[in-house]
Amino acid sequence: MPTTPEMSMDMTTVGDTGLLDTLQHEVAVFARRAEQTRLGGVGQVRNSMDRAAYLLLNRLDNEGPMGVKALAASMGIDSSTVTRQVAPLVDTGLVKRTSHPEDGRAVVLQLSPRGAARLEEVRSSRRQLMAELTQDWAPEEREEFCALLTRFNSALSARMTVQGVAPGEQPPAS
Repeated sequence: MPTTPEMSMDMTTVGDTGLLDTLQHEVAVFARRAEQTRLGGVGQVRNSMDRAAYLLLNRLDNEGPMGVKALAASMGIDSSTVTRQVAPLVDTGLVKRTSHPEDGRAVVLQLSPRGAARLEEVRSSRRQLMAELTQDWAPEEREEFCALLTRFNSALSARMTVQGVAPGEQPPAS
């Protein structure tokens, strides 16, 4: 059942205040720890790829070559942000700029073989970290955590979209 901001506010007055305080605190701690470690993985790969690069490379790997505007739209960020974030990936050879097959004037971004190898190296290291962090969890707990975290992230994205702010961008100053 969808909730409105008014319904959400009612929830805090019905006795969930303590639970919601704990939730917001744990989300804040998670955000700080995730940024401190970048949840980068283990071994030599640890902290070796920033969040923006990882998300861009992952998107290109999952969705294939695309233009800056399409990449920005699929990630819910501004085209200028994608342009700025992809420049070092092109400079280091992780992403290739090619001409669009149907419109030679348009540029398409594509994961390079080097980028694909580097992305797999980082993914493998991050997988190992996730395995270590959840080694004493039952498989059902891992699945439930993934489902709830996905749902939470989707709700955040939806809220940002409703407020007219693309996910990953800053809301306008009040």
